[in-house]
Amino acid sequence: MGSMSARHALLLVIGVVAVGFAAIFIRLADAPSLSIAFYRNAIAAAILLPFAAALRSTELRRLTHLQMTVVLVSGVFLAIHFATWVSSLALTSVAASVVLVTSAPIFTAAAGRLFFGQRVGRSVAVGIAVALVGTLVITGGDLAVAGSAALGDVLALCGAIAGAGYFIAGGRLRRDLSALAYAAIVYATCALILLPCALVSGSRLTGFSAKTWLMLVLLALVPQILGHTTFNYLLRDLDPTLIAIAVMGEPVVSTVLAILFFGQIPSGWTILGGLLVLAGIYVAITGERWVAGVPPEPSG
Repeated sequence: MGSMSARHALLLVIGVVAVGFAAIFIRLADAPSLSIAFYRNAIAAAILLPFAAALRSTELRRLTHLQMTVVLVSGVFLAIHFATWVSSLALTSVAASVVLVTSAPIFTAAAGRLFFGQRVGRSVAVGIAVALVGTLVITGGDLAVAGSAALGDVLALCGAIAGAGYFIAGGRLRRDLSALAYAAIVYATCALILLPCALVSGSRLTGFSAKTWLMLVLLALVPQILGHTTFNYLLRDLDPTLIAIAVMGEPVVSTVLAILFFGQIPSGWTILGGLLVLAGIYVAITGERWVAGVPPEPSG
């Protein structure tokens, strides 16, 4: 692990750009947040499950009760991640939302220290502190502008925390399963959890325009399958640090796309806080945390 070929580099670039489109497709979809989160995973699962059943049937049949429990836990965290993050995009800027949700590696490191006793070096502790200051700068600046933006920031942070929980819960399962089998069953589980949530909340699941249906399909194809699953695939070949550094490019991609699609210029607070968050993540994941072999889960 650690050496990166030209093919690996190309796949990393493709993955980062793919997840960077998620916020744009969500903004362009005229549908409730829970409906968007449900269809993103349901469509992706519907595409991947037949391939997993045909190509990875042995892996799926050998799933133990413990592994199925981990699948359920992973699906719950992933459902919370998407439900909160997608909702945040309707309340705060794309730049603030994506920067905050990509702080998941910080919470992964903190959880590893608190719940599993994994050692956190000085550089990791400094990185966590810097990133947390950055999130406070973003949320504080948005609170001064609009309360709804601050609420969106909090939801994005919840998405980051859930993303960290999703990775920790599914880390062991990913080592036992291929990327295809892992992605198919977790996306399906997430969709099954989100469906009753959408129904109970009264979110409509039908009657969308052709444009919205197109955005939902693109969400499943581009950021979900092309983005998330590409990163999961690379975890077996590349050092997790390399992938984590690549994921830090997602806010840049999303912010540039938001400027191009919506003319949405980030505020000074968002730029300053975003730089602090990204700096903190960089310091943390290039310190001693990555030695434990626990990579952060891509978001977006």
